[in-house]
Amino acid sequence: MNVMSHAPSADEIMQTGGDVRLKLDPATELNGYGSSHRPRPWAVTFASSTASSVSERGYAAADAARLRVLQAQSHRGDEAPVIRELAELRAAIGRYYHLSKGTKIILAASGTDAELAALAMTHLRTPSRPILNILLAPEETGSGVPMAARGFHFAIDTANGHDVKRETPIAGFRTDTAIATIALRDEHGNARAHHDIEADCQATIQVGIAAGRHVILHGLDLSKTGLLAPRLDILQNLRSAFGSAQLDIVIDACQVRLCTKRVRDYLALDAMVQITGSKFFTGPPFAGAVLLPPAIAARLGQGALPAGLGAYFSTGEWPQSARAASVLPVGGNFGLLLRWHAALAEMHAFAAIKPKRRAKILDLFAATVTQAMSDPAFELLPIPALARPGPDDWDHRRSIFAFSVRHTDDSRFMTVEEARKIYRWLNADCAAYVADDDKKFASVICHIGQPVKWRGADGAERGLLRVSAGARLISGEPSHHDLDQAHRLARELADLRSVFAKILLLRRYWSELSAADPLPHYRQSAASI
Repeated sequence: MNVMSHAPSADEIMQTGGDVRLKLDPATELNGYGSSHRPRPWAVTFASSTASSVSERGYAAADAARLRVLQAQSHRGDEAPVIRELAELRAAIGRYYHLSKGTKIILAASGTDAELAALAMTHLRTPSRPILNILLAPEETGSGVPMAARGFHFAIDTANGHDVKRETPIAGFRTDTAIATIALRDEHGNARAHHDIEADCQATIQVGIAAGRHVILHGLDLSKTGLLAPRLDILQNLRSAFGSAQLDIVIDACQVRLCTKRVRDYLALDAMVQITGSKFFTGPPFAGAVLLPPAIAARLGQGALPAGLGAYFSTGEWPQSARAASVLPVGGNFGLLLRWHAALAEMHAFAAIKPKRRAKILDLFAATVTQAMSDPAFELLPIPALARPGPDDWDHRRSIFAFSVRHTDDSRFMTVEEARKIYRWLNADCAAYVADDDKKFASVICHIGQPVKWRGADGAERGLLRVSAGARLISGEPSHHDLDQAHRLARELADLRSVFAKILLLRRYWSELSAADPLPHYRQSAASI
């Protein structure tokens, strides 16, 4: 009997090793992010601020890794092939970012799992001292981050398949960890000045140290709406002022909309850097990692990680030399391995494009969004220019565009709940609910970023929709491989315009669609194909 013929497919494996958000809804054939672990080339996708469906290129890379592991397991029958592949994956990520030899990598199922790993690294540094964890704009990061930052369960199940109770302590983490938050926007919804953010960071760190706590300061590069704070020079000032004995720095770079040099600049501050392969790089959701500078990585040589981390991690996700990880179950996350291989394929395709070409495409993307915003139904959320040091590069460009949509009566902007309806209907074939002349546009499936809550100067709540440029826009959407470079980009920008056209159509048919509330689906209905 051929064992391989009975093995699970790559997409089946990629659905494992996460939490409830990865499970497919049988009614939609999509996961909790509205995406799929199977390629979905008919969908117009600008969802890299949240999660994307895997591409043909990514799926092929994941399947190649699946076959390697299964072939090796047919001879050994244990976890060793997965653990070995995970070690090679960490090395590949290290090569991509040109990391120094002493830098180590922890693989994590998601950015929120990465938050647990970062907190655990601080526990190793000061197990007898309480912790103050400072979060910047937690409303603009993952919804589970504030819970993970305290060492609490943040979902109803875990990457290693344990059922848990949300918002309860994870065994082994201190239960007296305190959280402080610093706003990135003022009461009118505008981005705050960098010097004000620096002052708040400094004052909050001082309060934590005076209370006898070890402090963790989080930086954001970038937030859900594209904000960057604190600036690198501000972080350098804070590191100089407080040293390493009392302050750990964690950079949430899970959007990974930054050059590899920026990552190394953060590591040079002895900061832990959280990244993913599933945001800008458009790998499938749930592919996270924490990069540890040598001074932090050295902590893994002593002590023990909180025992409750065994519900989230196995030994294979941690550096092989990590003695502190011996409390974890032996094994490795097969689903995470395949998801990261899909992301690596996108990373390498992106790296092959020259920086000037990357910048040019991002400029064209921005111009196309700005043109769409000329319709009075839309209002773009302004953000300050990204405050990055050094010469101009592609990561100086804005690549996340958050915007409001006016309700059908034009008297106000849509709330979060109303924006969520637009978000869902974009990802659905709505042809059955519109007039014949509108069926073609209504049937187009469009996947964009999940809505974000925001309050403007009038105090009214708005739901911001988001379109984002991902690595695939720059390297070339694999499903458009038959087009030359110029025609492919023209097709992509036309697809971007179709997102806004469909939103306008959905507004027109608001009553009909509200009554029907069509569900998103993996593909269009048979009538529309």
